[in-house]
Amino acid sequence: MVETSLADLQVGPGGKTGSESPGNEASFSVVPLRGLFVVAGVLIGLVSAVATNTLWALDFFHVVSGGMWTTLDLFLGFILGPMILAKMSIAGRMELTKRLMPKLVLIMPTLVICTLCAGWQLARHLGYLESSYSHHGWIVASFIVVAVMSVIALGILEPANIAVLFELRKPIPNGQIIGTLMKRFIYTAGITGAMQIATLVIMTRLATT
Repeated sequence: MVETSLADLQVGPGGKTGSESPGNEASFSVVPLRGLFVVAGVLIGLVSAVATNTLWALDFFHVVSGGMWTTLDLFLGFILGPMILAKMSIAGRMELTKRLMPKLVLIMPTLVICTLCAGWQLARHLGYLESSYSHHGWIVASFIVVAVMSVIALGILEPANIAVLFELRKPIPNGQIIGTLMKRFIYTAGITGAMQIATLVIMTRLATT
């Protein structure tokens, strides 16, 4: 189970992992600076699509970002946590976290922003926001589901992710803190993964009616 395995991060006195020797700060960046250029390019493209109200561009940003967001949530919640992290050694988990989490600091907010902004503008462009639209109820349901997922992603997942990275950068990371934060990250990713399935049901329903 993920809960048991992640709790094992607490080893040694005071919950210290002992994976970093005192005085040696972990050599990784919480935010990959080179990735900021990619994020900036994506957001500039999104702003251009919204400003010009180009249907193809809006559809592209909404479908691609939403698909990637869904895939990441399903992978993190149902594969990485229970099937991979739970079976790795403590050292392996920490190394994977150092390499994966900094990328997610940039990827997840970018995908959420692109999906929501392009989706809203697309719905407005096509008249889906009008109460007279025949499937307006499905649109409202999708807004509710996506709003909850966005709050979880930006309000719970992202802060937990950043907190884990800052803890890992300390000379002697506290295993108890890392274990608690990682459990929060994996469990909430599983919740959003389940909600993504609901989103897929709604989207496919709209696409075929």
